[in-house]
Amino acid sequence: MKKTNMQWGVIATATVAMVGALASPQALAKTKAKAPANEGYAAAPSTNSRVDALEAQLQAMQAELSSLRASQNRPSTESAKVQELDEWAQSVKAAPKSPKHDNDIFFRGGFAQNDKLRNGVSIQSDVAPVGAQGQSDRDAWYIGAGFDFGLTDDVWGLVKNTEVLAELMFEYKEFGAHVPGNALANNPTQLAGGAYNPRSVTVNQLTLTAAPKIKFLKGSAFRPWVIPVGLGLHVISPPSESITVLNPGVMFGAGADYRLWKDIFVGVDGRYHLTGGATDGVNTDGFTTGGYIGIGF
Repeated sequence: MKKTNMQWGVIATATVAMVGALASPQALAKTKAKAPANEGYAAAPSTNSRVDALEAQLQAMQAELSSLRASQNRPSTESAKVQELDEWAQSVKAAPKSPKHDNDIFFRGGFAQNDKLRNGVSIQSDVAPVGAQGQSDRDAWYIGAGFDFGLTDDVWGLVKNTEVLAELMFEYKEFGAHVPGNALANNPTQLAGGAYNPRSVTVNQLTLTAAPKIKFLKGSAFRPWVIPVGLGLHVISPPSESITVLNPGVMFGAGADYRLWKDIFVGVDGRYHLTGGATDGVNTDGFTTGGYIGIGF
């Protein structure tokens, strides 16, 4: 619109200039005829000079009009950028939507079982053998929670739709809350006749793990995953007869989850903890299996 108006303005200016140029010689001639000879009017420029000047002005105006027409036919850089941005926005809107949240927090619970019966300084001891000398069961229940942090959506460009996450997790296992203790757990208050009076011992274990988690089928509701190997650290209670409370090892796991609604999902998993044998008489090798509920963010 602006360019069209500018063209019409140039044309109008040229027209006025032409009319003025043609009319000027006649007006000057009339003025000279009316004026007295003694008033000293200067001689009017020749007609040829005025025609040459007019022709030069017309050529300049014609060049300006040609330039305006060329610029009107050629799209401006600004318009091209606006068009490019508009096309990009349309392509983004048309792209398929998929869950973008790669992090989540989850809460677990289920069944656990150790490969061996749990020992401990206050339930079975070679140093203080007096008492029940019991052992806890191999079976336990567990609860725990963990956090997944997304590292890559495609295994760093190697496998499409396959995430790698860093998992940090803890779980609490309880193997027994009323295991009869030995002399180290005895109640100093004796029963009638001086009979042995043991306290009950709670046998439990706290496990901390850190592991890479490979999660498949990114963007779908159902997503299986595996943990090829991770690090585990087990804190045992009661401690071993050497008062050892820490037992490190490795962990392997697999599972799958299903997205129920938006970023809320449920899943099942199984994990095996391997420590390479007993530590001071206490073996913590075993597996867990159960379910979990998670929230993505």
